[in-house]
Amino acid sequence: MNFFDPDLWETASYVVTVIGLPVAIGIFIADQRKERRNEEEESWQRLSDAYNDFLQVVIDHPDLKLRTGRGNASLSPEQEERMMVIFTMLIGLFERAYLVAWEPDMDAEQARRWNSWEDWMREWCRRKDFSSRLPELLGGEDPDFAAYIRGIAEEERGASA
Repeated sequence: MNFFDPDLWETASYVVTVIGLPVAIGIFIADQRKERRNEEEESWQRLSDAYNDFLQVVIDHPDLKLRTGRGNASLSPEQEERMMVIFTMLIGLFERAYLVAWEPDMDAEQARRWNSWEDWMREWCRRKDFSSRLPELLGGEDPDFAAYIRGIAEEERGASA
């Protein structure tokens, strides 16, 4: 066997073309999918961390009764303003989650992650003090997100009626 034999090199090139190239393409595609999943997981983790940071803001304002689910009917003007700022922060966070994590055709993993966000949206939309302020809070927000959360608010109002 001559290492410089042209027939040997031609056969080797066919083997690479027929076997090596498809294997390389398969490995490339698998790596791309893995990288995409890692990016999605990282984005979801950042959003989750942001929601935890938001909850710390809620904890820092116990007089607003934001975690009781009932709200506080007799707020001072200063408390009303703080509540609106906090609700504005929440809408911004929900919008960011919608823009980053929601897709019309989600796979099972994406849907699992998104369901956490939808649960949190539903929880807040059940609050009358939040849902009654949605028209004001949604001014200037992404139209698709605004329609999405309005739909959730309508469903929650219907469920509680």
